[in-house]
Amino acid sequence: MSGTRRSWRDLPRNVWVVTGTSLLTDVSSEMIVHLIPLFLANVLGARTVTVGLIEGVAETTSSLLKMFSGWFSDRIGQRKWLTVAGYGLSTLSKPFLAIAGSPAAVLGVRFFERMGKGIRTAPRDALVADSIEPERRGLAFGVHRAGDTLGATLGLLAAFVVVWLGQGHDGLLHAETFRRLVWLSVIPALLAVALLVFGIREPQRKSRAGAPAFGWSGLPAAFRRYVVIVTLFTLGNSSDAFLVLRAQERGLNVLQMMGLLTIFNLIYTVISGPAGALSDRIGRRRLLVFGWGVYALIYLGFAAARAPWHVWVLFACYGAYYGLAEGSLKAMVADLVRPEERGTAYGAFHLAIGITALPASVIAGLLWQGVGGWSGFGAAAPFYFGAILAVAAILLLTTWMPRHAIRLTREEA
Repeated sequence: MSGTRRSWRDLPRNVWVVTGTSLLTDVSSEMIVHLIPLFLANVLGARTVTVGLIEGVAETTSSLLKMFSGWFSDRIGQRKWLTVAGYGLSTLSKPFLAIAGSPAAVLGVRFFERMGKGIRTAPRDALVADSIEPERRGLAFGVHRAGDTLGATLGLLAAFVVVWLGQGHDGLLHAETFRRLVWLSVIPALLAVALLVFGIREPQRKSRAGAPAFGWSGLPAAFRRYVVIVTLFTLGNSSDAFLVLRAQERGLNVLQMMGLLTIFNLIYTVISGPAGALSDRIGRRRLLVFGWGVYALIYLGFAAARAPWHVWVLFACYGAYYGLAEGSLKAMVADLVRPEERGTAYGAFHLAIGITALPASVIAGLLWQGVGGWSGFGAAAPFYFGAILAVAAILLLTTWMPRHAIRLTREEA
């Protein structure tokens, strides 16, 4: 037990600064992000297909920049200032949500906010990987996810208080409640940027090899297989906006949904660090197979949910899934490529996921409510679809990418 405590305390400064930045950013983001679909549906009257389109376009925009940003950080040998620029752009765009009066305006704000995420994500993840030795990589990413999710929990608690004071137990979100939260969310976002500017130290590059060519084909075959498998899984993993809408459809009011998401994030926070350390010991692949199996069962549960208490249990389990899988998902990217390829690899990884987010969310919206004169298959359909694709991804991960194809990359490789 004492060795475990030392391994946490001895994590490098950069890991803790990035974790603190993500914590503050998620305090800001989680105050409003889960309320955006409710703002669109309850205040602006948007249909689920519109919600899916906005969320999908936002995530795809983010991901289109991730590969270039990651490659550019490899090219110039610098991670810090690209990361700062991305967080800064997201912070500057956020206040415009307070004056958005149409779905198109919300789309515009989400476009620029996600553009900032696209600039920062791959350099930030590569910075974490550059700052930690390979045998503790899972722990570092797990701690980062834990800090990120703790921030989400605090943001949700802040949102809960504002909603409770502003509109009580009303089932639909009020416009003034949402706009008040947007203005409050700017404060931790500004603090996050300041922490990054003054806290991060650019890590020394141990490898002197040149940056890879911009593109997909030059990256290792095992990594490319991994991205294909994750992309298939993501096609069924539509925006969590649909989980929020499912909870409302099952009878939960706005305050209850804030509590629901708080429980999700608390469980995610508690599990992320230990799960990351566990992946260092037993392997990322094994943990991902288990996590995706849990995900498939959870999505089947959302499809079959009838009572509000079903949703509460499922969200708690969903938090456990995220804690198990998310740190390993990112740590495996660094396991499969050389150090000088990390920025490009993280960019390609996030690009593939983000491009898939658009069809995933649009498909979910169409399956639920259809379009035009077609009414869709109902609220359970997107969740059945997600469970099926999760099982398909598990089969590919265990057959097309066997254990011997996964190597732990050392700094000297």
